[in-house]
Parts: sequence; structure tokens; C-alpha cells
Amino acid sequence: MGNILVINPNSSKAVTRSMEACLEPLFDRRHAIRCIELAKSPPGIETDEHVDEVIPYLVEAARNARADAIVVSCFSDPGIDAVRAAANVPVTGIAEAAYLAALGLGPRFGIVSLGPSSIARHRRYLEKLNLQARLAGDRSIDMTIVQLVATDVVDRVCAIATQLRDKDGADVIILGCAGLGSYREAIQDRLRLPVVDPVQAGVALACTHADLRYVGRAQ
Repeated sequence: MGNILVINPNSSKAVTRSMEACLEPLFDRRHAIRCIELAKSPPGIETDEHVDEVIPYLVEAARNARADAIVVSCFSDPGIDAVRAAANVPVTGIAEAAYLAALGLGPRFGIVSLGPSSIARHRRYLEKLNLQARLAGDRSIDMTIVQLVATDVVDRVCAIATQLRDKDGADVIILGCAGLGSYREAIQDRLRLPVVDPVQAGVALACTHADLRYVGRAQ
């Protein structure tokens, strides 16, 4: 049995619980999947300053982890290079995993972002990964993480995703926040398009890494 550590880089236990809920389809596999949050972090990662703030906490958690694979479960993939350099096991960022999943499902993907400030950060990361040509659009539901976990947002996300499909030409929708996974199936049923939850995509990829016994970059 492989041990998969899923790190929620914010301090919200509600977000961690939402991750656990969306990962239920993967819990019956041969891997032990454990989700944690980082108590020193802000309750949500919504700005570039938040991203920078949590990187040392992520590096510390990865360095001390006892796991066969690690998942950084924030759609900004904060400090992913530094976390990989610190870990002795493979480290998956959920944004990169979601993009990889989307590439296999359609020519162009659209991102449903949490807040407007996320959009430029996503664009920079896509350019770093050389995937910007596959982006159809990135639109925000204009919420904070605290608001997200306290509200049923299916209608709001579907409205934004519909714009990504009909106005921007997206063939695949990516839920651009770690707290949206429990809505994935309902949104996909309404849109009749593939909808990728990044937490599910990241953990599924981490399970493959554990199965194949890949090593981390720190080794």
C-alpha cells in the first residue's frame, strides 16, 4: 500500500474536509490517502502574498513527510519547485496535474477561478509550463475561500463555465480551486463537457507515481 500525503497549504479545516469528500472515489484503491492543512497559513490562498507566505510551511511539511508521494493541493502550485527540491518522494501540484488531465480531454480548456486576482497568476504559470496556447479563457466566480466553503456554488460555477464554453470555446472545464471538487459531477452533468477537479487529478497522478516507485528530486 502506498501512502499519499495531500497538503492543503491553507489553514482551513473546512477546505481539507471538502478535499476528502471529493477524493472518496479514490479511497477504495490500495493507497492510503491522508489530507492535512497547515496551521500557520492563512485561511485561504487568494493573493500573490499568500502564495509567498505559505512556501516555507510547505517546504517544511514536505521535508518531514513520511509518504510515498506528496500532493500540493492549491491551484497556484505554490513553491512547487522548492517543495520538489526538499522532498525525497515525487511531488505533484494540482494545477499542473489538472492541465495534464485536460490536455487529454480536449483541444482547449477553460478555468473557473476563485477570484479575479488569481487569473494573472494562472496565466504566468501556464506560460512557465508553455501551455498558454491551450487556454481558452479564465473567468472568476469572484469569491473568497471562506465564502466558498460556506455556500452551494453550483449555479454560480455553472454560469461561469457556460461562458467559458459558449463565449471562449472551451472544450474542457478546469475547476480552478481546491474547494470545488464536490461539485464536479453536478457541473459536468449540466454542461455536458468534461470537468476536471484538480485535487482528484493531482491525487490520481500521485497514485501512479507511487505505483511506479518514482523517486523525488531530493534523492
